[in-house]
Amino acid sequence: MADIEKNEDDTSSVDLVLRRRIFRLLLGIFLILFVYALYFAKDFFLPVVLAFMLALTLSPIVRVLSWRGIPAPLSATLLVLVSFSGLGIMGFLLSGPVIDLVNDAPKIGWELRERLSEIRGPLTRFMKASEEIENVTEGNNEPDVQKVVIAQPGIVSRAAGNLLSIGTTVAVTLVLSLFLLASGSFFYEKIVQSFDLMSDKKRALRIVYDVEREISRYLLTVAIINSGLGVAVGLCCWAVGLPTPFVWGVAAALLNFLPYVGSLIGIVLVGIISLVTFDTLAMSMVAPLLYFTCTAIEGQFVTPLVVGRRLEINAVAIFIAIAFWSWLWGFAGALLAVPILVIVKVFCDHFEALRNVGNFLGAQHNHEAE
Repeated sequence: MADIEKNEDDTSSVDLVLRRRIFRLLLGIFLILFVYALYFAKDFFLPVVLAFMLALTLSPIVRVLSWRGIPAPLSATLLVLVSFSGLGIMGFLLSGPVIDLVNDAPKIGWELRERLSEIRGPLTRFMKASEEIENVTEGNNEPDVQKVVIAQPGIVSRAAGNLLSIGTTVAVTLVLSLFLLASGSFFYEKIVQSFDLMSDKKRALRIVYDVEREISRYLLTVAIINSGLGVAVGLCCWAVGLPTPFVWGVAAALLNFLPYVGSLIGIVLVGIISLVTFDTLAMSMVAPLLYFTCTAIEGQFVTPLVVGRRLEINAVAIFIAIAFWSWLWGFAGALLAVPILVIVKVFCDHFEALRNVGNFLGAQHNHEAE
């Protein structure tokens, strides 16, 4: 009898291990298919994610206005229209300077090469040697081979396609975010109705409200901080006499959504423009140093003080997320990488089974504090 019970225990343990392996295999297959869908259905998923991010950011304002007697549909409509009107005005104001920078790119590149001529000599000789070796290799190995160049789509057609795609994304984001904000607690009621026990209903509602409160507070606060950083960088660029300071202020605000990477890109771009703008090397270093000072103050003092350290993410996870989402959705994905990572961390912190994942995503001092 004891042998039979032992065999049954062994069989049940083997079945449990087998079920776990099957579950992990199915989970891996699901994740691969999910990433595949995100990549090839970018035109659908990107505006949906943008709409949810915008709705989470503006939801505290809608709720405060509803407490003051303003209906949620009306406040949501006004907020969405004001947000997209502001973006449209900013895009219009940026279009002229950005087009001028694009047109002046060859001139800027030539002037930059002239300024860096003292270190360009060895590199030029190396590149010429590499080209000569490549030409000799191609001439010896494939003397009769003709190179075929596939004609690429014209610039006008590509620009028209990009504008159409951007317009569709903006329209879908506008409409969906408006419906999400105007619906109020509709989705929360549906989530609560999906549970039977009252304890489960309360727990689900508590988790949903906690996640919404923390994410909306984070997104709204970071957006305000980045806007302040953009104003500071723009004023610094204007004070030192850098051309188009408004462009660099807006660029600093957008790039700061990419921690570490964004500030580095902004400093390099401002440094390049400074090199081709000012005559002396010392004056050329002023603008990038001021940019670095502004981002250092924001990253080390302002954001930790205002946002708090609970939602900070470790640098490795940030770099991986930025690389992944930029590969998946381009620059828009790179901007969404950190907010998505924060949402994932908040969800993981509210579920015991995912607590280890949230702990991995958190910063080092968060782990020590816990």
